[in-house]
Parts: sequence; structure tokens; C-alpha cells
Amino acid sequence: MKIRDLRCYFGQDAWSNSKGHVSLDSQQDYELIEAKKKADGFYLLFKRPFSTCDPRDYVIEEGTVHIIYGLLDQPIASLEDLNLFRIHTGVQRVLMLRPDMPSPTLPPDIQTLDVLAPNIIIPNQETTYWCFIQKLPDDMPKNHIVMYESRITPGNEAIVHHIEVFECATDLRDVPQYSGSCDDKMKPKKLNFCRHVLAAWAMGAEAFYYPPDAGLAIGGPGSSRFLRLEVHYHNPLIISGRHDSSGIRLHYTPSLRRYDAGIMELGLVYTPVMAIPPKQHTFYLTGYCTSRCTQTALPQGGIYVFASQLHTHLAGRGVKTVLVRGGKELEVLQDDQHFSTEYQTIRVLRKMINILPGDILITKCTYNTEDRSKPTVGGFGIMEEMCVNYIHYYPRTQLELCKSHVDPGYLQKYFNFINRFHGNDQCVCADVGVTEQYSQVHWDDFAGEVLDSLYNTAPISMHCNQSTARLFPGEWEKQPLPEVTSILPKHRYPCEGGAESYS
Repeated sequence: MKIRDLRCYFGQDAWSNSKGHVSLDSQQDYELIEAKKKADGFYLLFKRPFSTCDPRDYVIEEGTVHIIYGLLDQPIASLEDLNLFRIHTGVQRVLMLRPDMPSPTLPPDIQTLDVLAPNIIIPNQETTYWCFIQKLPDDMPKNHIVMYESRITPGNEAIVHHIEVFECATDLRDVPQYSGSCDDKMKPKKLNFCRHVLAAWAMGAEAFYYPPDAGLAIGGPGSSRFLRLEVHYHNPLIISGRHDSSGIRLHYTPSLRRYDAGIMELGLVYTPVMAIPPKQHTFYLTGYCTSRCTQTALPQGGIYVFASQLHTHLAGRGVKTVLVRGGKELEVLQDDQHFSTEYQTIRVLRKMINILPGDILITKCTYNTEDRSKPTVGGFGIMEEMCVNYIHYYPRTQLELCKSHVDPGYLQKYFNFINRFHGNDQCVCADVGVTEQYSQVHWDDFAGEVLDSLYNTAPISMHCNQSTARLFPGEWEKQPLPEVTSILPKHRYPCEGGAESYS
């Protein structure tokens, strides 16, 4: 682009190197359709193939697209004068291939309920999970939540990382009032049985609307009168004295829809048993929802997934969930290989996907730890990691969480072997926790490769959990990894043949 005398020109395909120098691309795959200047900025309409077969071009595919823009202080005479390291740049993250659907109209009898932190003071520490119990009116009849949105206290947008609203178990007649750290050992034990997800929000997420024939039930017989708000604060600058009243606004209607909707967690259990070695350009962790769990917990006709929300922490680079039936990959439920923890919007699926009893759901996360000198374990802290896909579906079942982790006994065999390989015959495996065991490993390429092999071959422990936070009846320890045949194409828009266009 060059600007001179208030005229705008943008008509060439270019690329930049690691030093910020911009060069004209030998293969021109871009066509400018229109350029115009308005009062609020410049508008460009262009088209190019999704996949150009040019190794210097970005493949436009499902998932997050990071649009990098730059602002010039003064006009430039040619492309060679442009250096990206010497101009003001920014990033805008979008789902470029998301279906363009208008927001549904809310029913006229819509009501709202705010579930907010009660003007707390954010602790002056990097990671805090704050819990708050809110009671619903005793006489509240059954309603359907048809939309929800975040309510972030102005000025705290960079600190509030994600928010969840849980319904407590229906067999709890009373839940004590509580506002404090979710990790406090003195918190009421009943909070551990508030695990049915009503709403989940994370950085970048927009307001979420349910489809016309489904809503999330709240109130009425068979439901709890108690909600648990959980807010994750990420405060790396250790700011003190900051007040916060962030939370979720629920939009609900007494006009019930055909189906009760539900939210289910897929992926990995939040545990330090799963870890990523340091200095890794690419490392994978995989969570399973096994056929035994779906066979046990899903109705005969299965469930229909209509949206999902991916979630990792700072080292996450990609998340993919695949549906497996009969030992073969059947469909990609969600895939984002340019994932950003700062853009965790809820993604409406292009079509609803039917999950049947006996199906397998595999969620695979990609991580990069090149900037870390110590292993990154699973857990709740922002420098720890998660691998989650919250799927939105109907009709609601009691299956709240379908996740896994490597069998701890096999992990101990790994520590024994790798320590002896590196000459440490005095293994202290039984004396310290898993996090410390990971930190004591001598992390070379071999240690990382063996750990990766362990994760891809060892048995797993399944968490096939009900809404009460209790396991479904069954044997869930030392389960073999599913045998899966990969038949799905790697890219939706392969390089070969005629590529589609985007404008």
C-alpha cells in the first residue's frame, strides 16, 4: 500500500522476511476489486484463492486468522521502502470463514439475570480463580436461557481471562454463601458439586445465541436454586486494589423451546500428570471421550452438537476435535490450527453433528514452549496448560465431562526409565509430586520423544462425569487407547486443483 495526495493504492501480492523487509511475490495471487477512502478509514475489497500453492502465502482455512496491519507515519514511494519493524503494527483476529448469520431476534418476553462477582478486590497475584454462590428465587419456574453475554468491569478487560457459571447438584438442599478463592481449603465442600455448566465465556468471545429449537434450562422442578460463578483473573503485573464486578448476563424466556440444551467438556483433565517439555516448537497432547463413556451416558438417538468453544492457555497453538465411529474418523467437529488464547469465541458449526452411543471424540491440542526453560504441566494457572472443547448440544444428558489423562502408573514407569537413562539410579519418584518429578527430568530430545511415545501408547484414566461431579458407574482406570484409522483430508482446501476464492 502507498498513500500520496490522499490516494490509496493496494494492488500487489508481497511477503516479509524475519527482518521485516517486504518484497514483491513472484506469484501474484491477489486481485484488487475496489479501494475507497471514507471518513473512518480505508476500505479494500479483494479476492484470492483460499490455498494458492505458494509457500509464501497464508492458507485461508477454518479457524482463527491473524490479520496484521500497519500504520505509516508518512507516505512511501515504493514497496522496498517498507519495513514492518519500523512502523506501528497491530493484530486483528477473526474467523474469516465463519458463516455470515445475523443475530437472532430475542422473544418479547425475554428477561435477564446477572451473575456477577460482588465488587471484589482482585488479589495481587498472577492467577486467581474466584468463586461466588448466587441463589435463584425459590419460586422461579422453568425457563430457557436463549442467549448469554459477558459483563466485564470497564478497565479490567485484560485481567478477566475467562468466566463460567455452574448450576449446583439438584440433591443439595442448601449451599452456603461464599465469595472467595476457589482454591481456598476452607471453602464449603458443597462447591465441588456445582459442576453443571450454564454459561462459559473467554477472551474474545461474543454474545452467544441458542438455535430456535433449543434453550438451556434454568429454574423449575428438578433444578438447583444455587449457581456458582467462577472467574479466572490473570494479573501478570500484580496490580493491587483493583475492584471487579465481572460476570455473565443470562437472557431467559418462560416460553420453553422444544429441547433442553447442554454443555459438555471434552479434552484433557486439569492435572499435572499431562505436561509439555520445554523448548518445543510443536508438541501434542490428546484427550479422549471413549466409546465406553458415550455408550454409557448418551441416549439411543444420541445428541446434536451445534456449537463449540475451544480453550487453552498461553502455550496453546491449535485445537482439533474429531468424531470417530466404527474405528474410523468420520468428521471434524472443530479445528483451529492458529488458535489464540486472546480470541476464544464460541463457534457455531456449519451443520449440526450427531454423536451416537459408542462414538469416540478425540481432542488434540498443539503447544509451543520454545520460550520456556521448564516443563509446562496441566493445571489452572495461566502458565500451566489446558486442552478443552466445550460443546453445545441438545437434548441435554447427564454427561457433563468426558475427558482423560495418561495412566499415572505408566507415567511413573517413564520417570523411572528416563532418570536411570540419564544416570540417576536413585529415583525419588515416590517422594515428590508429579510437578516436581517433571522438573527433575533432564530435558533433551530423547526425554521429550519418549514422553510423546508414552502419551500415544499408554492406557488412560477416563473421567466420565455426571452433572453431580460424580463418575458414571463403570470401570474407568487403565483404559486402552482407541484404535483409529485416519481417513479425513488434512486441509479442507487442498492446493491441487481449482481453489475457491475469498472476498
